[in-house]
This record gives sequence, C-alpha cells and structure tokens, in this order.
Amino acid sequence: MASAHSEPPATFTALKLLIAGGFGVGKTTLVESVSEIRPLRTEEHLTEASRPVDSLHGVATKTTTTVAMDFGRITLRDNLALYLFGTPGQDRFWFVWDELTTGCLGAVVLADTRRLADSFPAVDYFESRGIPFIIAVNCFDGVRSHTPEAVARALDLAPDTPVLLCDVRDRESGKDVLISLVEHVLTQESALA
Repeated sequence: MASAHSEPPATFTALKLLIAGGFGVGKTTLVESVSEIRPLRTEEHLTEASRPVDSLHGVATKTTTTVAMDFGRITLRDNLALYLFGTPGQDRFWFVWDELTTGCLGAVVLADTRRLADSFPAVDYFESRGIPFIIAVNCFDGVRSHTPEAVARALDLAPDTPVLLCDVRDRESGKDVLISLVEHVLTQESALA
C-alpha cells in the first residue's frame, strides 16, 4: 500500500511507428541503427527463384530480404518509447501491412531517388488509410542528391507532408527522422482539434 507522501507512478507511453518503403531502400538498416535492443529480423536469403520477382536494379549487392517484419525499440525519454515495425518491401508480402498498421501512430516512407517510383505504393497505402506519414530520402553513397522540394513534387505529396534527407546507417540521422514523424503527427492532431 502506498503512503500518502509517495509519488504516483509515472505514466509510460509506447508509440507504434512503421518503417515502410520499397525493396532494398534501407528499412531494416534504419531499425537496426536506432534500436536500443537487438532487433527482431525476419530476413531470408534471396534465391534464384526470387530473381524474376525482386529486381535488384540499384541494389545489386543485396543478398537478403525481409519476409515479415523488423522490430526494434528506442526510448526517447524515461516515459516515452517508440516501437518500430519495419515492413517488407515486396508486393507479395503486402498482406502483412494490414496487420502491422493496426494501432500505429504514423509511418516513415523511406525513399531511394534511384528508384523513386517504388515509393508510390507506400504513399498511396498510407494516404488511402488516413495514416500520417513523412518521407525520408535515404542518401546512398555516390547517388546524385535531390532537394526535399524536388522529391515532394515528384511524389505529388500534400504540401504539409515533410520530406527529409537522411542516412539510415547513422543513429542520430535515424533518430531525427523518427522525431520528425512524431512531431508531424502531433501537428496534424493539433490542427484537427
């Protein structure tokens, strides 16, 4: 029994965020780089059988693929944690997305400017379901960079959809992306209130 002078227990908030995007864009890498726990990964090796289905254009060195999800966690404050769910990138695994989006606060759509068209399905998915999202352009080494404004125009985004440049291998860059998503969701909720 608590004494009359003890502090009430601190509230703890866990927010569910999705990391989405096309095949080979860096979803698993983002979850791994920011997670404070050893991430759960459902990676499988690419096989000859997947060669006609999974184009390796732009990601020729890729040897594995996520077949269900990635999971990681990052604590931003003592009472706030982000639970990260990385989605599979291939069309044949999209049935998993409906389960993963249940209870999510919002999503990061990772984009690769070498294969920007691979971002359209994720953008369409979140727009059609009213799930707030941001675009994070993963700046791969040796790839011509584009401005956030140019990417927003190319993806035909709503004017209030944030577009950021990032390096998902870098923990601080990944954290900035996640914080931007939470801020975007809070801004959208305030505008609706």
